[in-house]
Amino acid sequence: MADFFDELTEKHIAFVEKQPIFFVATAAADGRINLSPKGYDAFRVLAPDRVAYLDLGGSGNETHAHLVADGRVTLMFCAFENPALIFRIYGHGKPVLPQDEGWADLAAHFELLPGTRQIFDISVDNVQTSCGWGVPMMEHVKDRETLKKAHRQIDEQAWLDKVAGRTESIDGLPVRPTNRYFGADA
Repeated sequence: MADFFDELTEKHIAFVEKQPIFFVATAAADGRINLSPKGYDAFRVLAPDRVAYLDLGGSGNETHAHLVADGRVTLMFCAFENPALIFRIYGHGKPVLPQDEGWADLAAHFELLPGTRQIFDISVDNVQTSCGWGVPMMEHVKDRETLKKAHRQIDEQAWLDKVAGRTESIDGLPVRPTNRYFGADA
C-alpha cells in the first residue's frame, strides 16, 4: 500500500540519511528516460520541501539536460535491510554549477568531492512510501573510490577541456559544462 505526503517528515529524513545509495530518474518530452544510481555522501535534505544532491562527472550529463528541458525528477531510496521500505521523492529541479549564483550557499551543505561538477537543487512536490517487500536484503560493504580517484589523478586543464566539450546529452539536448575543477584538494 502506497502513502503520499506533501513533504518529508522527520521519519522520512532519518530514513534517507541512512541509505548508501539512491536512484535518480529524469526525462524530457522526447528521447530516452534516464535512470542513474548515486552513491557517496552526496544527498542532503535542506528543508521538508527541498532536497539537493552533489553530482560528480561521469559518463554523461543526462540529468542536467532533462532538468533544463523539463524540470521533473524522481528520486528513489530503498531499504536493503529491515524494515522494508521504498521511498520516492517527486519534484522539480535545476542544476546549479560552480559559476552560478547560489552555488556557494548550496555547496556549503556538502563536502565537495573530486570531480564535483554541479549540485541539483530540487523542490519537493510530494513524497511516497511503499512496502518494498520485493527488494532484496543486502549489505553495504563500502563505497567505491574509483570515480573520485580518477578525478583526482587527471590534470586540471585536461579535465576542464574534457568537460568543456560536453555540451549535449546523448539525445542532443543542451548541457552547460562547469568551469571549475575540484580535484586532488577537494
